[in-house]
Amino acid sequence: MSVRSAGTSTNARRKVSADDILWVDVIFVMEEKHRSRLVAEFSRLLDGKTIHVLDIPDEYKYMDPELVEQLGQSVGALLSLE
Repeated sequence: MSVRSAGTSTNARRKVSADDILWVDVIFVMEEKHRSRLVAEFSRLLDGKTIHVLDIPDEYKYMDPELVEQLGQSVGALLSLE
């Protein structure tokens, strides 16, 4: 399994690109607003892609241990990794 991380904000360290969308099978976003941004920018490229909204508030700093834990639990459960 391979993973990439990118943001939807113009201030993101690494912003989601069309190449990212074409590369993925499954997309995980923290909040509904992130899903909406992806749909607004990449609607045609998202056909056949699954987007999971994790309902994790986007209020953490990069690599915050609590965030990493929440992401691991949420994504792990959705991918049956736990």
